[in-house]
Amino acid sequence: MINKTVNIDEIQYETKDPGNLLESIEKRGIAIPVQVNVTDSGYQCVDGNRRLSACAILKDKNEKFNRIPVMILNDYSKAGSAFWGNTQNKH
Repeated sequence: MINKTVNIDEIQYETKDPGNLLESIEKRGIAIPVQVNVTDSGYQCVDGNRRLSACAILKDKNEKFNRIPVMILNDYSKAGSAFWGNTQNKH
């Protein structure tokens, strides 16, 4: 898993009613990254449709909601032995 910040326009998600999240996110921002998978056309939301829907509404008021913290679930490019701090196989 990799954490990064991406443009909301790069994320495919299902628009949902953000409900009480709208006010919370406006005040505090996104506390928990949206979970996504990398696709050929950008990112696909796995968990966080309501958070993304809230940010889509809020981005017209404040540009900070254009960039969203995400956790990429299907990128294992850094999962080799160096990722865990081992540079040599100890077996």
